[in-house]
Amino acid sequence: MKTRCEQAQVEIEELAIRLAEMLGAALHYAGVPEEKMPQAVDAYLDGIDELFDKLDREMGYEEIIQVIEYMKKKRPSLFKK
Repeated sequence: MKTRCEQAQVEIEELAIRLAEMLGAALHYAGVPEEKMPQAVDAYLDGIDELFDKLDREMGYEEIIQVIEYMKKKRPSLFKK
């Protein structure tokens, strides 16, 4: 039987997987082709750091959109033409 800590770790890992899937879906609908998805995820993470380095609040959908728009300007080669 798993301890509470072990169960919490499993739940955290499952949530991380779901968040990664949701990011992939957002980038797909923004125009990233499948073969460029790994580079786009890296660019997304870099974009968060570049735009919100000292963010004192949680990121919501508006900030996610800002990062994707920033990516489109900075790394247009990641998106379908």
